[in-house]
Amino acid sequence: MNEHSADAAWRVDRRCTHCDVARQLAPELVAEVAGRSSVVRQPQTDAEEKTLYAAAFACHTRSIRHGARGPHPAFDPFPLRLADVHLCGHNSPHNAGANSYLLRRPAGNLVMIDTPRWSSALATKYPALGPITDVLLTHRDHAEHGRQYADRFGARLWIHEGDLAAAPDADGILRGTEPIEIADGVTAHPLPGHTEGSTLYLADETYCFSGDSFYWSRTDGDIAVAESVTWYSITELAASLTRTAPRVRFAWLLPGHGDRKQLPAEEFARRMHDLATRTGELSPRPVDFTALRW
Repeated sequence: MNEHSADAAWRVDRRCTHCDVARQLAPELVAEVAGRSSVVRQPQTDAEEKTLYAAAFACHTRSIRHGARGPHPAFDPFPLRLADVHLCGHNSPHNAGANSYLLRRPAGNLVMIDTPRWSSALATKYPALGPITDVLLTHRDHAEHGRQYADRFGARLWIHEGDLAAAPDADGILRGTEPIEIADGVTAHPLPGHTEGSTLYLADETYCFSGDSFYWSRTDGDIAVAESVTWYSITELAASLTRTAPRVRFAWLLPGHGDRKQLPAEEFARRMHDLATRTGELSPRPVDFTALRW
């Protein structure tokens, strides 16, 4: 059991923007208190301490502190393996603090879905897993570092035409609303709603990278849409989900924001059908673009 003196305790400083990343990675130790994340219990085992290191190296504001200092780089766990997918960590304040992922392909190459914060050190670290051939952007909110990473990797950068203004020099431009295979076993499903060009990426009928279109809600114990930040159109999102739900099959839900979840594919299929129905019952309402601070 680890002992923590007052000057070496884990804490969250006031820069926290309430993005939920720390609560995803260390749910037993970090909780919401007064509208932001807070360490509610110090780690008692090495395994628990590792979850806090993961949260610290994912936090986009670097708000998770170990005493007066940030965490030592030697304890950085990222990229963190989940399955044939690695979580990149090092979330970027310029991408709304969103999660990003690396997907391994059968040929040994990898695909990056959305991007972490930019640094030369990280751009060297991720390809140690294998050559990265494509960078897939789910939508405009997560596009800030796409060109930098794609150029460093010698990779193709992809985005939907609806959000092309966020990456006007993309190499691959998705168009319309029909699915298209863009790499071996990887299909893009345009899903306008959160933004005009939001896109879901499906791999191997197993992995669903949903961007900010939908996520696993710990509160609801179900798939959910974030109605309050559906910038483009909740009506369009409902239509997108109705069109797409019967076409997709997956066992892992990997969103930009909100929890990840693994379930049997049949269970996700049922929940996707129900989500489309529930979203279709929502009425358009004004969105407060100033309500969130990133």
